[in-house]
Amino acid sequence: MKIRKHILTSAILASGAFMSMPAAANRWENHHPRRDQVLDRVQRQDRRIREERREGDITKAQAHALRATDRSIRLQQRADARTNDGHITRVEQHTLNQELNANSNAIGK
Repeated sequence: MKIRKHILTSAILASGAFMSMPAAANRWENHHPRRDQVLDRVQRQDRRIREERREGDITKAQAHALRATDRSIRLQQRADARTNDGHITRVEQHTLNQELNANSNAIGK
């Protein structure tokens, strides 16, 4: 009986933790919309790289290079945010998006 109670308590606590995560994510998205937009694009491009690699449209080395470029863009976004209280400026967002556009074109070819 104690084991069932422990399992039930653990399940309830775990479900509560998962329910609070989207609210925290939305709060972050609302406070950092430019960063969120850039990071969402990086995630979408990573998904595209995986799909292109799985379909055989790009080689393992090409996928690695594309991911490295996206990683450097993500790190640049983080560095930009450190200098501006956790936010990025419109100019920084524009620059990051231009870099993402170039990498996106390389994924599609």
